[in-house]
Amino acid sequence: MIVSRWRVPLLLLALSCGPVFAAPAQQELVAQVPQLPRPPGEDPVEDETRRKFERDQQKKANEERFQKVKEDTEKLVQLSNQLKEYVGKANEHTLSLDVIKKAEEIERLAKSVKDKMRAN
Repeated sequence: MIVSRWRVPLLLLALSCGPVFAAPAQQELVAQVPQLPRPPGEDPVEDETRRKFERDQQKKANEERFQKVKEDTEKLVQLSNQLKEYVGKANEHTLSLDVIKKAEEIERLAKSVKDKMRAN
């Protein structure tokens, strides 16, 4: 019976010391395993390329929006000059339908310009 009485403590001792002796072997295995390729979202080079592409796209969109604002503003100046001419030709008792249409067109264009400027 002496053998069975020591069997459990020896087994527990062996199991508790096993990781200490096995740890260097496991570390060698980990060091020998080649690195697996990272998923596309975790590749730092690809992330930087994607960020650069997004910045370029945003810059291009901003430039296009700014150009459109400039064109719309120039058109606003032309429309307001035309409105000024129409009002100058009219007298105090009559305003033509063209004056009202021109004022509405100016209003729509001004709102469009304002909205584009707020998009920044």
